[in-house]
Amino acid sequence: MNENELQKQLQTKVKKKLEPLFARFRMDFGGIDASLKWKPIVLIIGNYSSGKSTLINELLGQNIQRTGQAPTDDSFTIITTEVVGGQSEIPGSTLVNDDRLPFAHFKGYGEKLISHICMKQVASPILENMAIIDSPGMLDATSENDRGYDYRQVLGEFAKMADLIVLMFDPHKAGTIKESYEVIRNTLPEKSGEHRLVFVMSRIDECDSLSDFTRSYGTLCWNMSQMTGRKDIPHIFLTYAPSLVNTGRLLDGWPQEREELIEKIKRAPSFRINHILEDIDRQVNELQIVAEAVAEFLRRAGRVYWKYANITLLVSVLLFLFGDVLLNQLLSVPENTLINSIRNGQFSLLQLVVPLLLASATILIGSLSFRRIAFRQMQKKAAANGSDLVQLESDYRRNLWRKMGDKARENLAALTVADLWRGYSRSLARIQNFLTQDLKKYYERVVN
Repeated sequence: MNENELQKQLQTKVKKKLEPLFARFRMDFGGIDASLKWKPIVLIIGNYSSGKSTLINELLGQNIQRTGQAPTDDSFTIITTEVVGGQSEIPGSTLVNDDRLPFAHFKGYGEKLISHICMKQVASPILENMAIIDSPGMLDATSENDRGYDYRQVLGEFAKMADLIVLMFDPHKAGTIKESYEVIRNTLPEKSGEHRLVFVMSRIDECDSLSDFTRSYGTLCWNMSQMTGRKDIPHIFLTYAPSLVNTGRLLDGWPQEREELIEKIKRAPSFRINHILEDIDRQVNELQIVAEAVAEFLRRAGRVYWKYANITLLVSVLLFLFGDVLLNQLLSVPENTLINSIRNGQFSLLQLVVPLLLASATILIGSLSFRRIAFRQMQKKAAANGSDLVQLESDYRRNLWRKMGDKARENLAALTVADLWRGYSRSLARIQNFLTQDLKKYYERVVN
């Protein structure tokens, strides 16, 4: 079975098994659904003038994207050979409403973003098995009002979809862009694995001398250590535009660096299935910890419920048998109690009225006290300290809870007493079964 067939099979089975579970726990299945749709994606990001458009044009062998030192494009441009409506350039309003494409969730970011998304259809061999997304250049300082949408959040969503992310730096601004810092430090680690990220220093031919290049490269390495928070600096590819370079100025190793970068980009489709499984694994683990919190809360609430039920039942039985006797002693009513009527052989259905009313009132009071007092107090306690509902025995689990705690609390706040009998523990078991069995089988099929 080839990768395309395996991806289609994954899409069918995963959607059937997981979509109802995500809906049950108020989580968005769109992230997994989007990762299963369409084709492999390479996302190109970087500040203005970092060489993004130049690299894309070189990969395609055509001048598709405008180039220049000044900002030339402020849109997310999806470049592919896919035919959508028979047009060569498709606006964002069409893309986000096409069920065949993985961009529907961007509708939630508003019209401003949608007007800054487009698709270009290009005849190029490299696009037969993948798409390239060019992104707006990152800025020194920006706010949501400047762009009209949350740039870093949107970039994170594209990064989550991407099989390879190429982050490019201008040697004259070697990692000093404010948004670069935020994206590398926070956005990308949250949305995508480090192994999907490729760092590139472009336009190296513009360095005036070897010492100028060394200074720029050293500055970038220093800034990278600050942005990533790592002591070990990841590999930084070097590239340039061959059409604009005097080959006599190239240092040994530069052409090889550039070719390795291009080959890595071309291999992006081969990462696709593994990345899909990684995304599914990550999001189902997020789902699992939310489900664990809900199931454990309901288990504890169930124990309290049965305590209330047993006490209420006992009191209701006692009041049914002896409640009218107590009323007779206190208020002299009823004149003839249930027990006396049975003893005297004068029993009639009328003697059941008071005992039944007392027993029913007891059951009603017990039910209301559990629903409106005990259950709600448990919900408030869980909202204040929900982490005691799950096992946090590792750093991974603790980080997972920090990320998903709010979603768990949202689910807990929405629970009602009726949910005690709605099979949430079975839903958790299905999630755990998917992680331990189904996902393992998918990984084994990829390896084999």
